[in-house]
Order: sequence, then C-alpha cells, then structure tokens
Amino acid sequence: MRTDASIHARLLTPSRRGVLAAFVVLLSLTLSVRLLIRSSYIPDPPPARSPKYDELADRLDPNTASAVELSVLPQLGEKRAREIVLYRDQFRADRRGEVAFRTADDLLKVRGIGVAMLATVRPHLMFPATTPTSAPVPAPGTPGER
Repeated sequence: MRTDASIHARLLTPSRRGVLAAFVVLLSLTLSVRLLIRSSYIPDPPPARSPKYDELADRLDPNTASAVELSVLPQLGEKRAREIVLYRDQFRADRRGEVAFRTADDLLKVRGIGVAMLATVRPHLMFPATTPTSAPVPAPGTPGER
C-alpha cells in the first residue's frame, strides 16, 4: 500500500517543482508588468461630477425634462432617460395630467432606477412644491376677505 508521502514525492519531482516555480514567477512578472502598463483607478462611489456635468445648466425637473436632457445626468444614460419619459407620459395619460414625480423617491417606480442610482442623480433634480409657499389669497366676497 502506498502512502500519501510516496504519492506526493512521485507527483512533485524536482523537475516538476522547477517548472511550477518558473510558471509562478513568470505569471507574477506578467501580472506586475500588466498592472504597471494599465494602471487605472475606478472610484467608488462614483465621482460627484459626471463627465457631462458642465452640459447641465441647472437642476432638472423630471416632470418636464426631455430624454436628451435627462440623459446628461450622471450614470443615467439614454435608456433610463427614455424609461423616465415613458413612465411620466403614461402616468399623465392615466391620471389626467397629474405630476408623475412629486419627490425623488417617486423615480424608484421607473424600471431601471434603484436606490444607488437615485442617490447619484438626486442632487441634480428638482421637484414641484407640494404645498403653497404662501397662504392663498381669498377670492372677493368669500369669508376671510378683509
């Protein structure tokens, strides 16, 4: 009966160990050279300014912005911008002109928009005020008129 030591001794002969060591050294050198040549840093989280940040005039209202305007937002892209516009148009058709996006969290209803994506685009969006900023002026002849 053979022992484990005799099997390992037969499998790892000095010439095979030399070949294995040479392979490991060659692989290490290849990966080191490749790292030096193609060293690139991928930031995590994404940078605060997207590559097209300067094309963005100001904050966008997703209720009125076109797909082209929305595609400029960081990491949004053309496909998701079209999805936002399609959702918005369908929402308006179903609910007789109501605003589709009252808060940033309403964008989570759009296919392809998740929490991470929302966190990235939130600083670039604005939404309509849900409450009036001042008290409404009463109509003449109604109670409350001075």
